[in-house]
Amino acid sequence: MTALRGLWPEMQDTCISLGLMLSIVLFMGLARVVTRQQLNRPTAHAFVLEFLATFQLCFCTHELQLLSEQEPLHPTWPLTLTYFFSLVHGLTLVGTSSNPCGVMMQMMLGGMSAETGAMRLLAQLIGALCSRYCMGALWSLGLTKYHVSERSFACRNPIQVDLPKAVIIEAVSSFIFHSALLHFQEVRTKLRIHLLSALITFLVYAGGSLTGAVFNPALALSLHFKCFDEAFLQFFIVYWLAPSLGILLMILMFSFFLPWLYNNHTINKKE
Repeated sequence: MTALRGLWPEMQDTCISLGLMLSIVLFMGLARVVTRQQLNRPTAHAFVLEFLATFQLCFCTHELQLLSEQEPLHPTWPLTLTYFFSLVHGLTLVGTSSNPCGVMMQMMLGGMSAETGAMRLLAQLIGALCSRYCMGALWSLGLTKYHVSERSFACRNPIQVDLPKAVIIEAVSSFIFHSALLHFQEVRTKLRIHLLSALITFLVYAGGSLTGAVFNPALALSLHFKCFDEAFLQFFIVYWLAPSLGILLMILMFSFFLPWLYNNHTINKKE
C-alpha cells in the first residue's frame, strides 16, 4: 500500500501530461473543422491545416520527451506512448505532412508545385516555433513537478555520437521512413497507419538514444531551438541536411537507379 501511495504522484503527473496531449489533439481537430468550413481559398486552407498539424505534432512530442525522461513504470512505456501517439497523428493529420522532408519528397516527385511547397514549409516553420513558445508558457504554470519554465530555455543536446555517425543515423532514418511512406500508399489506410506507427516506434527505439531519431527538420527546430542557437552548424547538418540527404538518396534510388538497373537487366536478358 505504501508503494502504491509513493507511485501515485508519478502517475498523477503522467495522467496530466497525457491529458494535455489529448486535449491539444481535440482542440486542433476542432480548429481543422472550423478551417474547412470557413476558409474557401485553397492556399489559405492548406497553410492553416499544415500549421495546425505541425503545432500538434511538436506539442505532443515535447510532452512525450518530458515523459520519456521520467523514471518509467515499465521500460516499454515510452515506446508504447510513441506508438499510440503516432497512431493518433496518423489518424488525425490526414492530408498534411508536418515534415519539411515530406514536402521536399512531393516537390521532387512532381506532386506539388514550388509555390505550394514553399507555403507549406513556412506553415511548418511557424507551427514548430509557436508550439515551442506555447510549451514554455504552459510549463511555467507548473502543472506537474516536471513542468519548469527553465526547461524551455536550456539546450539538452540529444547527440550522443560523433558528427558522421549522427548524420548517418538521421539520413538512414529519413530514408527508411519516407521509403515506407511512398510505397505504403497502396496499402489500406487503417493498416498503413499501424505499419508506419510501428516503423516510427522502431526507429525511435533504434536511434533515439543516439540522436533522438527525429528525421524531421521542423520538429528538431522546435525540440532543440536553443541548441540550434548555441551550435547551429552541428544541428543544421544533423537535423536539416541529413534528413534531406536521406530523401534525395531515396528518390535517386527508386526513381532512377532501380529503374535503370531493371532496364539494363532486361536488355541483357534479351541479348
